[in-house]
Amino acid sequence: MSNNFCAMSNTSALEDFISFRGHQVWYRIVKPDQEDSGKLPLLCLHGGPGVPHDYLEPLEAIATTGRRVIFYDQLGCGNSDRPTDPNLYSIDLFKEELFAIRSALNLDQIHLFGQSWGGCLALEHALSQPTGLLSLVLANTPSSIRQFVSEAYSLMNELPIEVQEVIRKHEADGTTQDSEYKQAMEVFNHSFLCRLDPWPSSLTRAYSKVGTEFRGAGKIIDWNIEDRLGEIIVPTLLLSGRYDEVTPTCVETVHQGIFGSEWVLFENSSHMPHLEETEKFLEVLDEFLNRVEGHVDQSISYS
Repeated sequence: MSNNFCAMSNTSALEDFISFRGHQVWYRIVKPDQEDSGKLPLLCLHGGPGVPHDYLEPLEAIATTGRRVIFYDQLGCGNSDRPTDPNLYSIDLFKEELFAIRSALNLDQIHLFGQSWGGCLALEHALSQPTGLLSLVLANTPSSIRQFVSEAYSLMNELPIEVQEVIRKHEADGTTQDSEYKQAMEVFNHSFLCRLDPWPSSLTRAYSKVGTEFRGAGKIIDWNIEDRLGEIIVPTLLLSGRYDEVTPTCVETVHQGIFGSEWVLFENSSHMPHLEETEKFLEVLDEFLNRVEGHVDQSISYS
C-alpha cells in the first residue's frame, strides 16, 4: 500500500444499533487513535439493494489517515433487523433511514460514499440538499436503473453463447432459482461483478447475509434521476471499472449531468474496484477527500 496508508495511526472500532421505526439498525464506526480535526467523517452506503456492508471492508483503511469511517447495514439485511413486510421497503424508507443515522451519530458534516445501489441512495440524499454534505463519492453508480439493466444485458453478448442461452431461457421461464441458471450467472458475475478468483472473503460474507425483501433491480426499476443531476452542486467523484456491469456508458451519463464531477475509470476492474484495485482506489479516494478539504498532498502519483 502507498505511503499514505503505511505507518499511520492505529484504529479502533465501535459497533452498536440505533432505533429506527421500531427496528434496530446496526452500525460500525472505525476511528483513528489520532483523529485529525480537519478531516470530516466518511459515511459509507452499501449496495444491493440488500447486500450488507462487509464487502466494503477495504475502506476501513481510510481511518488510518486520521478520519472516521462509518458503515451501517440498511434495514432488512446484514446485522440489522429484517422485517418481513415487503410493503415496508421503499426508496423513501432508506432515505429516511440515512437521515436517522446521521442524526443519531451526530454526523453534522460528512463526505458521503455510495457503492452501486448505495450510490443511488447517496444521489437521493444529495438531491434533498441536506446540510453538512461536503462531497459525494459515487462508486459504480447509474442514474437510471432501466439504463443500467439495458447496458448489463448488452454485456451478456460477451459471454459464451451457451451461457447466454441458459440465462435467457430461465429468465423467460421465471426459473431463476434453478441451479443451471445460478451457474450461468456465476460466469456473468466473475466477468462483470468481481473478476478476482476466488472472491475475497468480505464479498462472500456479504452475500451470505443478503436481505430478500428489497433485493434486486426489479424493486427499483423505475428509479431515474438523470434529469435532476444538474441540481447536485457538491464536489463529486465518480469511480467505476472498465468491465463494470454499471458500464462506462451509464457513468458517462452521470458525469455529463453533474457539473464539475471527476471520473476515474479503473482499467483492471469490474463492479468492485475497491476490491480489485484496492491500493489505487484508496489513493484516489483519499486524495479527493483531502483536496476537497484543502489537505492536498502533492506527492501522490498514480501509475
